Amino acid sequence: MCHDCSGPPLSSRRSFTRFLAAGAGLTVLTACTPEAPGAAAASSAPSSASPSPVAATASATTTAEAAAVPPAAPEAAPAPSPSAELPRQFSLTDPASPWLIVNKRRPLVPAAYAPADLVRPAVAMTASGEAALLNSTTAAAAEAMFAAAARDGVSMVLASGYRSYATQVATYNSYVAARGQADADTASARPGYSEHQTGWAFDIADGNGACGFQPCFADQPAAVWAKANGHRFGFVVRYPWMFHPITGYYYEPWHLRYIGVEAATDMASKGIFTLEEYFGVEAAPGYL
Repeated sequence: MCHDCSGPPLSSRRSFTRFLAAGAGLTVLTACTPEAPGAAAASSAPSSASPSPVAATASATTTAEAAAVPPAAPEAAPAPSPSAELPRQFSLTDPASPWLIVNKRRPLVPAAYAPADLVRPAVAMTASGEAALLNSTTAAAAEAMFAAAARDGVSMVLASGYRSYATQVATYNSYVAARGQADADTASARPGYSEHQTGWAFDIADGNGACGFQPCFADQPAAVWAKANGHRFGFVVRYPWMFHPITGYYYEPWHLRYIGVEAATDMASKGIFTLEEYFGVEAAPGYL
């Protein structure tokens, strides 16, 4: 292999001259000059001639360098999501699935989806109209959870449930008008991107009405109890503290999402706080 075709350094020119006189100069110059196609066949040198020491050294160096290059490692397969360990699996894209992931990068399909089984749960509530509705599975789980909280002396109230596409249009537009779109996107989902539209999510309040939809709600008995016990009934706090780079929303201790007892309990036992991480989908800090 020729590493420097410009010739030896000044300090070794005398030695190099003697080397050329010894008859090896032609070999070195040939190694440093690209060989034209067919040149080897036209050469008058016998094919059985032994290679010069320089050529033999170059060949050995090339072989050694080739052997020193490690083979490319096979590309590792992506690790399965934590949810893959559960015996039952559900769709992440079907709006009727408890594992549906809807966020700023995963809109509802269809955008105007409406649950076919909306019911009014038998729980204390301040909500009215469509906001008092949940899908039937979430409603049953909410009834069990509210009753358990009451047995523990905690008053929990349903503050906002289902929200239709049309209602979300009006809600989002009101935020945009008041704050501008950039700020609205941190507080309200765009139409077709809201969990409230699925019937799988709802907002709670404390029975005493303190800190409704405010950060201080995190310290109210209903929020503390729901965070600690919600998984027993299939619920998680969907937008936890300091995970907005993943979920796209700041802390909402009042927003609960049903994913089923198995998944919610598994998330709690593994110490995983977001659905994006648990179900192995990309983070959604903002809209594309």
